Amino acid sequence: MKLVHWLGAVLLLVTVSVQSRSLPEFTQLIEEHSPAVVKINTIIHGNAGARPNIQVPDGVPEIFRHFFDPRQMPERDARSMGSGFFISDDGYILTNNHVIDKADEILVRLIDRREYEATVVGTDPQSDLALLKIDAKGMPFLKLADSDKTKVGEWVLAIGSPFGLDYSVSAGIISAIGRSIPSDGNQNYVPFIQTDVAINPGNSGGPLFNLDGEVVGINSQIYTRSGGSIGLSFAIPANLARDVVAQLKETGRVERGWLGVVIQDVDKNLALSFGLKKPQGALIAQLEPGGPADKSGLQVSDIILTFNGRAINTSSDLPHAVGPIRPGSEVSVKIIRKGKRQTLDVTVGKRSSEGVAAVTGGRNNQAGQGGGRLGLVVENLTDAQRHSSGIAGVVIVNIAPDSAAANAGLRVGDIVVQLGFDEIASLTDFVRVQKSLPVNKPQPIRVIRQGNSVFRSIIIKE
Repeated sequence: MKLVHWLGAVLLLVTVSVQSRSLPEFTQLIEEHSPAVVKINTIIHGNAGARPNIQVPDGVPEIFRHFFDPRQMPERDARSMGSGFFISDDGYILTNNHVIDKADEILVRLIDRREYEATVVGTDPQSDLALLKIDAKGMPFLKLADSDKTKVGEWVLAIGSPFGLDYSVSAGIISAIGRSIPSDGNQNYVPFIQTDVAINPGNSGGPLFNLDGEVVGINSQIYTRSGGSIGLSFAIPANLARDVVAQLKETGRVERGWLGVVIQDVDKNLALSFGLKKPQGALIAQLEPGGPADKSGLQVSDIILTFNGRAINTSSDLPHAVGPIRPGSEVSVKIIRKGKRQTLDVTVGKRSSEGVAAVTGGRNNQAGQGGGRLGLVVENLTDAQRHSSGIAGVVIVNIAPDSAAANAGLRVGDIVVQLGFDEIASLTDFVRVQKSLPVNKPQPIRVIRQGNSVFRSIIIKE
């Protein structure tokens, strides 16, 4: 019995020893690369928002109450902090844009406690990156990795100053890649790397290392309900940062590719209606008139399957593929149009912020009084509405309950501009196309809803 216990103990020790050898060793990486990481302190002078809100105590005479008025108190400097790292020995530092945004002073502290005042070379709010420069030579610096080679499950490590605790280290794994997190402007040009590394306020702008000591990402965001880490952190991929740095050094600003399209995901029913075996691609719901996509021959209802050789599995993949392309470049785009695959050469333009005017429906010349095959009552747009909006179509004024239209998620006020693969410019078009639609087969229908072009899949059942 004692022999059995002894053998069991030996096997347990061997197992633990093997497992421990499989875990990564971070000490050498930290010793070698920590000197290239910096702490960034910023100051915004005279920040009125930093004034305290003081309640006037009971019993204070009226003559003294003005002393408690925040408007009578001096404005205070606002201070914040973050992290960054050297990317070359001549003093260039990469960090987050939100770390230094609106700062009047930027102070960089090294691991040996030397401090330098930094100047801003350029910023890119869309990627949340900023390039700084200090007047120094011979600085230790980090190498940017090829982030396209990163894989889910890889070990990664972060160094930064969470909550002001200088040069803190945390480790974890890559949880996902290519995460799309729209910004306040609903832009999602950054395919974030998601990790479970403990990232907290003060880590922003710091490096995310792989086991080779290369930077795979720049720590940028966390998802939290408490203000601290809950194991959901996001880093900007190194390859995107490399391109941003090159442009900031060259011109001080960043230009991104732009197509001029409004896109949406393809669900199961839409995939069937467009002749796809499975949901994939980015469905073009709207074109910017005269935009790059329009000029290159792309059309509404085209589904983009690949862009410049990159597979587009969901609509969020397209901005990630278009953004890095320099304006003026011509790329190959594979699409499916009316059930057939095609390849087009598309010239990418500069990003534009212009929108498309919204329109509302009119009330003359009705059709489909009983709802028809689709369960829709529609009207022509007025001439004034057509002229002001530039849109031709019919507006939905009523939807029959439990009808094909109701099941498709259409709404009163939607303007139908496409049914099947036919454009709808008038009631005559709508009536003609509605009669020819097959039964028990999903068909695409495109509507303008509050100025936005939206596709739905509609099925006429027997």
